[in-house]
Amino acid sequence: MKNLILKSAGLTMAAFLGLSSVNAQVFSQSEMQNMRSYGKKGMNVFEPKKETDTKFDGIKVRWGAGFTQSFQALSHSTGLKAATNAAGKDSNAVYGLSAGFNTAMANLYTDVLLADGIRLNLTTYLSARHHNETWVKGGYIQFDKLPLNVEFLDNIMKYTTIKVGHMEINYGDNHFRRSDGGHTLYNPFVENYILDPFTTEIGGEIYGNYKGLMGMIGVSNGEIKGSVDALTATATDPTAKKTPAIYGKLAYDKTMDNGFRYRLAASVYSDKSSQSNTLMWGDRTGSNYFMTMERAFIGGITTTPSGYTAQAWSGRLNPGINDEILAQQFNLFLKYKGAEFFGTYDMVEGRRATEVAKRSFNQMAADVIYRFGKTENVFVGVRYNTVSGNLPAAEQLNKITINRTAIGAGWFVTDNILLKGEYVMQEYKDFTPILGAANANVTGPATKSDIRYNGKFDGFVIQATVGF
Repeated sequence: MKNLILKSAGLTMAAFLGLSSVNAQVFSQSEMQNMRSYGKKGMNVFEPKKETDTKFDGIKVRWGAGFTQSFQALSHSTGLKAATNAAGKDSNAVYGLSAGFNTAMANLYTDVLLADGIRLNLTTYLSARHHNETWVKGGYIQFDKLPLNVEFLDNIMKYTTIKVGHMEINYGDNHFRRSDGGHTLYNPFVENYILDPFTTEIGGEIYGNYKGLMGMIGVSNGEIKGSVDALTATATDPTAKKTPAIYGKLAYDKTMDNGFRYRLAASVYSDKSSQSNTLMWGDRTGSNYFMTMERAFIGGITTTPSGYTAQAWSGRLNPGINDEILAQQFNLFLKYKGAEFFGTYDMVEGRRATEVAKRSFNQMAADVIYRFGKTENVFVGVRYNTVSGNLPAAEQLNKITINRTAIGAGWFVTDNILLKGEYVMQEYKDFTPILGAANANVTGPATKSDIRYNGKFDGFVIQATVGF
């Protein structure tokens, strides 16, 4: 890992020197065109504001970063009865937790203004729970102008933005408020939603903007990475052909004369057949709740700290929908002075390649925040999040429910430094003690049990985060 970090540092320095040789300029983020700030100014910003009255006087480069250090004091329990394994240990025991610091996470952002209205972004995870080594999240090129000097096209581009790349796709609004590896400054709470619609895919998006109304249509490969592999035919999908994912969004954002702001947004995403669709499980950094509702023993063997990486998504739910998927998300954002509300409603339907019937999930989440101080640099808030639906039959036959309540507060020490914390409570409802596929004919082996049966966790998490 050390060699990889040194190589990455060397490549970064080489890139910097190369750009400097062509008279590139490193400058503050406020000067970059059509870009969302990584600091406090980027809060409650969704799609970046469309700027057309811009000038270009040479290539410009901006380096940014997100750093987060967490302190966790969480406890958890399961409703499973003790089951002794061959080593004389309880195979149904939850992972042993104590108060302590989690692995720090860090992101690196490189933004380059290549020409008037043309910007390039590259995002790199320097350290994350799932990937401790340097890992490229993705990047894109964004066109707010076209260098063609054609009046007809110039008039169109006054209201149009084009993004192309291997990038975080613009599905829903809650991905603009979530924690992303080391960058957690936009999120008023510690963790993302239980069901976390977020992924990176290869594709393109076209935006139209007019007086607060925004429409977007996108097409992608429907995969988290590139692949030229043929799909394996199954009984439920004998043709097994990959299809592109098609998605779109419609939003209206308005600020009234009295300062009251409201935004309504609706998004849809459809992929008929995929090798491995990850719209509902695309985060490659990991959860901010370390090892909650994880086993102490897997296959009779003690779970070591390497479980931080292998079980990186503690507290979230993977619906197991990765072949055919239809997802919809509806969002409402309200803000008046210091009072703020953000609501999300998700509807997801789909299946695995080996499943005949489709399954569905619904998620509802509501954040209520109050910010105070002259610059609204202090806030308190509460979040309620609930998910219900049907997991694959191999996991659970029942319709399950997970509920979470988080009470949080935060203080922006500066526009780029945030200290925040929360008290969280999460409960798992209607899970059966034995995994779904075993219900019909197995009554006991610990290896078939579901640790989430009557599970719950609660406690405190504090985070110090920097974004610039």
